[in-house]
Amino acid sequence: MYRIWPDPDPTPLDDAALTALYEHTGPGIRMNFVTSVDGAVEIEGRSAGLGNPADKLVFGLLRQYPDGLLVGAGTVRVEGYNAVRLDEQRRAWRSARGLDPYPRLIVISRRLDLDPTYKAFTEAPRRPVVLTSRTAPPDRVTALSAVADVLAHGDDQVDLGAAVADLRDRGIGTILSEGGPHLFGSLTAADLVDEVCLTVSPLLAGPGAGRITAGPPSGVRDLALAHVLCADDALLLRYVRP
Repeated sequence: MYRIWPDPDPTPLDDAALTALYEHTGPGIRMNFVTSVDGAVEIEGRSAGLGNPADKLVFGLLRQYPDGLLVGAGTVRVEGYNAVRLDEQRRAWRSARGLDPYPRLIVISRRLDLDPTYKAFTEAPRRPVVLTSRTAPPDRVTALSAVADVLAHGDDQVDLGAAVADLRDRGIGTILSEGGPHLFGSLTAADLVDEVCLTVSPLLAGPGAGRITAGPPSGVRDLALAHVLCADDALLLRYVRP
């Protein structure tokens, strides 16, 4: 993997260089997605089919920085999320900077259609958080409260602005979101997206798959290009708020 913008350099980037390129400080929400050249968010129902070694490397690296890892309930179910894990090197990097060894998993679910026996909950190194609405079924709140902190914000829908503010009050200010598309759309509509890391995989998926964002139109947001990396015909892009 090497940098093609800014300051093009064919020298392969080692872990220290990549860590510096992607370091994310201060409160905010970073999105991470992979897409095909023709804009598909999935192949045969899962984003894993779009992945490549470089994307997987950056996927693991991005988990090194945040206080919390945010995902939608659908992504937990479809992608088969396990407990958040980091290798020894990533944990040491976090500990040296006064962070907990692992980021805290945060799942958003209006209906709480989640199985409390999922490994993402039962094997979590830190107690997860579930964001929901005040109209969530009481029996589901009770069941999930055994394995996670269930926080209700909003009535019929989860009030993302209030939820993110609450997370910051709890010390979860730097957040990485790994999807899915509806969560990306909702965060964009709430003007909560501060950064987008996007891998463009060298594949044509063809018609049928959705985009990396979904939901009703919410207006246009400007972003600034921070860097472009290349690895085996894949492009790795980082965009930030100007």
